[in-house]
Amino acid sequence: MEVEILFHAEKEIPLTIDLPPSVTVEVTYTEPGLRGDTATNASKPATIETGAEIRVPLFINQGDIIKVDTTNGDYIERAK
Repeated sequence: MEVEILFHAEKEIPLTIDLPPSVTVEVTYTEPGLRGDTATNASKPATIETGAEIRVPLFINQGDIIKVDTTNGDYIERAK
């Protein structure tokens, strides 16, 4: 992944970091969803490969590849 980082020349500290709008990650752990329980907008916790925990729809399973919004950490969609 390419990111753009602006450093302070003298102090050598990062000033800004420009991330892409979304990242594609693998779900490393989540409880299995209940079959047929997809009519509502219910969600469940899932751990992604970075170690972060986010909320995903019930149909997402362990091993699925998903897109996550980098500005707020929200689930966007299942990646293809």
